[in-house]
Amino acid sequence: MNKRQENALIFIAIASLIATLGSLYFSDIKGFVPCTLCWYQRIFMYPIVLIAGIGLFQRNVQIALTTALFSIIGGMISLYHYGIQKLPFLQESAPACGSVPCTGQYINYLGFITIPFLALLAFILIALISILMLKWQKEMK
Repeated sequence: MNKRQENALIFIAIASLIATLGSLYFSDIKGFVPCTLCWYQRIFMYPIVLIAGIGLFQRNVQIALTTALFSIIGGMISLYHYGIQKLPFLQESAPACGSVPCTGQYINYLGFITIPFLALLAFILIALISILMLKWQKEMK
């Protein structure tokens, strides 16, 4: 593993850790109850912390495919969740999400930054770096 790949693994580990700690802050400290779609996003973000951490410890860049898949699927959920928060035509057909509506916005910084937006940003960054790592692996063969 070269320095560029190691830095990419570190970036993925840090980005996923920040996203995980951010979600725990919002739910456990601020008291925001996660909706069902928030839980699905967590299901895809939380393992990335472990996968990237283990990959870094083992110096294993092969985890890039796994982190790419987890982040792409999680990102699609985040994008949909953000859409039903911000697009009126999607809000009307939004599914019921249990005790907390998925259209609710606990935060709305600058009129567009919501919790699903923050998750989407993290998933996009992780996916981009993971895809770059896969490209670098291909070039090294």
